[in-house]
Amino acid sequence: MKSIRADFLVQRPEGYYCRYGDFFVDPSLPVHRAVVSHAHADHASPGHREIYCTPPTAAFMRYRYSRQPTDSFLECAYRQVFTIGGVTLYFIAAGHMLGSAQVVMEYEGIRYLFTGDYKLQDDDTCESLEVVQADVLITESTFADPQVTHPDPIAEIRKINDQPHNILLGVYALGKAQRITSLLNRHCPDRRVLVHHGILPLHKLYASMGITHLKYEPYNRREMKNATTDPIYLVPPMTFNSYYRATNVIRVFASGWKHLQRLNDMDLYISDHVDWNDILDYVVQVNPREIWTVHGNGKHLAAHFAGHISVSALCSI
Repeated sequence: MKSIRADFLVQRPEGYYCRYGDFFVDPSLPVHRAVVSHAHADHASPGHREIYCTPPTAAFMRYRYSRQPTDSFLECAYRQVFTIGGVTLYFIAAGHMLGSAQVVMEYEGIRYLFTGDYKLQDDDTCESLEVVQADVLITESTFADPQVTHPDPIAEIRKINDQPHNILLGVYALGKAQRITSLLNRHCPDRRVLVHHGILPLHKLYASMGITHLKYEPYNRREMKNATTDPIYLVPPMTFNSYYRATNVIRVFASGWKHLQRLNDMDLYISDHVDWNDILDYVVQVNPREIWTVHGNGKHLAAHFAGHISVSALCSI
């Protein structure tokens, strides 16, 4: 059996570094060569000389980072094989948001699967999660805790039907806002969805890439104040936080994080990350020899798989 290289991917100040291919995965500081899993700002930063990513990720990054040179993007479709140094790579869908990718890296006959952020729940605003088997599963562990179980998103969004009031709904502008719009359209069909100006361009970018079924209107102050149909106003986090004294509205924030539900008028636990049971299910499907964890605490996974699968945090140097 071929040996796994414990230093294949290591954590450096700039991000996750692969010295065998001389590239970084999801670096937060400018580097010469970046492989970017998806377009959220904690994974996709500007200033890199070369950026390998999916076409939707490139489109979102061009929108958000207008000074990034256009020719720095090296766009790769899902399953399109490319090589960096001595490492063979390709992207597969992560199911986190439109264009989100897991990074499959193969070196000396060993396959390393970097999940980035991913989810197993259905979402008609992005590509569904794809699975490949790998020797090493490098998984996010944001909610890798047996105490965390994400509820059914349909049951959660339907709670809004029980609120006959205007609703101020906080959402992350990219990915979550589009998913929530779709869920509202399908499961709260009598409610009008008004969208903040900071979210509108991203809805339009989604439409340009084929997600054309969303029904919404630009926010109009008069409509929000005088409407008789109890509209839902989607706003980004900073706007939501600035409206902490808002009256005549129900304040709600869509997130899997418990601390983001505090002080709101209603809980709305809708997450775009895997929970404990999702990770266990995914491990079975990937069937790895080792698990490396990033973005969270992997101690519960280590305890769960003790004696069966080696689990460790990604090495730092």
